[in-house]
Amino acid sequence: MVDLEHLRTFLAVVRLGSFVAAARQLGLSPAMVGRRIQTLEERFGARLIERTTRSQRLTDTGQQFLQRATAIIEATEQLDEMTQPDSGKLSGRIRLSAPTTVGIRRLPAIIAGFVERHPEVIIEMNLSDRRVDLVSEGFDLAVRIGQLQASAMIARRVGNYRFACCASPAFLRRLGMPSHPDQLRALPAVLNLNLTPRNRWPFQQQDGTPFTVEVFGNVEIDNGEALRAAALAGAGLAYIPLDLVADDLADGGLIAVLDDWTLPSLPIHTIHPSRQLVPRRVMAFIDAVAEGFRD
Repeated sequence: MVDLEHLRTFLAVVRLGSFVAAARQLGLSPAMVGRRIQTLEERFGARLIERTTRSQRLTDTGQQFLQRATAIIEATEQLDEMTQPDSGKLSGRIRLSAPTTVGIRRLPAIIAGFVERHPEVIIEMNLSDRRVDLVSEGFDLAVRIGQLQASAMIARRVGNYRFACCASPAFLRRLGMPSHPDQLRALPAVLNLNLTPRNRWPFQQQDGTPFTVEVFGNVEIDNGEALRAAALAGAGLAYIPLDLVADDLADGGLIAVLDDWTLPSLPIHTIHPSRQLVPRRVMAFIDAVAEGFRD
């Protein structure tokens, strides 16, 4: 029978992309990680990972093996959940994917409080503005901003993601304060590559009537912190997450424009793979995220 620790080692190698990184996380030597992978390959008579001195990739058999190994480890964790004598005790690892801004601005305080209450839980947070494949990349859950595509994932709405339209005081002194979104067409903008489409900014009148303006700019950025820095430096108007600029708006580093107009918000969801039994630590963490976002 295959050793579960060998399977966990295989999953760590695939998830982290190298034997060295897996060894570091598991507290093993790279040589021990290599021996465990070799043992699996000999046990099943097939090459699972093609490796060179510079890279590694799963073979076709390795891809199939990954799915089966993941299912076995998940089933083992489910049995642990069912038979754990102390029902209030949580342990194990949570692999979380989140957008960069939310991961920097909102989640650290939630994570800190959660691990203080549950010191045997390890939370591994990966920040990326791309939409990762939770199953193939081995994540337990993700935080997603915006409308969700149809999928088999289980989603829970946990909050709203608000935006601000703003610019630096020097920029507004130089080019003037707009009074209507249509005037933004004539002003340079710093475009957020994470918005789709990046150059069409939505607003709402006080009566709820929508208005979308097409803006122009020669600065395009895919990172919220860099977008904020460009706006502070006077590069242009920014349509930017409120989380990033709330302090700048409060201290005058940035000035909100078009206060008579409302900027639509986007929903924030947690999503996780559909399983017969989701680990209690994952469900407890989702509850903590929902509570933290309400605050």
